[in-house]
Amino acid sequence: MAKPSNIGETLLTSSDYLDLFRKSNALLDGHFLLTSGKHSAQYMQCAQVLQYPDRAAILAQGLAAKFHDMDIQTVIGPAMGGILVAHEVGKALGVRALFTERENGIMRLRRGFTLVPGERVLVVEDVITTGGSVREVLSVVQEFEAIPVGVGVLVDRTGGTVDFGLPQSSIIQLNIQAFEAQECPLCAQGIPAIKPGSRKV
Repeated sequence: MAKPSNIGETLLTSSDYLDLFRKSNALLDGHFLLTSGKHSAQYMQCAQVLQYPDRAAILAQGLAAKFHDMDIQTVIGPAMGGILVAHEVGKALGVRALFTERENGIMRLRRGFTLVPGERVLVVEDVITTGGSVREVLSVVQEFEAIPVGVGVLVDRTGGTVDFGLPQSSIIQLNIQAFEAQECPLCAQGIPAIKPGSRKV
């Protein structure tokens, strides 16, 4: 499949990408219970910006440009947050896009999706906090004897401290502090924690 020729034509700065999140109300302030079990005063709700196809395309093109010369054959991300990211990055690179799902608590390829040995795969995600979901997807890729060639995320909220042992890149890098529940200053103030994605967010 021919690669699109417009990758790199609409690249923005990190500040510009962050402005897209702010305009979409995707950067939230409050007291949040994260998937990792930690608490935070800020949360990047990427779904709020990805709901706009034009903005999703701009973000994905920025991420795809960082990997366009790596002969990627497939892009894959974890459900739910990585589905749209994988689709849009795959579109930008001109390759197919898959997603993994948890089945009985274990990350798997379902719906007839498969990889072949030696297939060059880019793993993507919307936000990483601990990198747990990305590592699960990498394990799935390796189970099929495919080759994970890189990790791309829209928002790295660890400040670049998570290392997957592969080329990795993000279009936004933040250092949003996360606390263990017993050490959370917001809990100490009696502020209720909200799980992102609930009706209250």
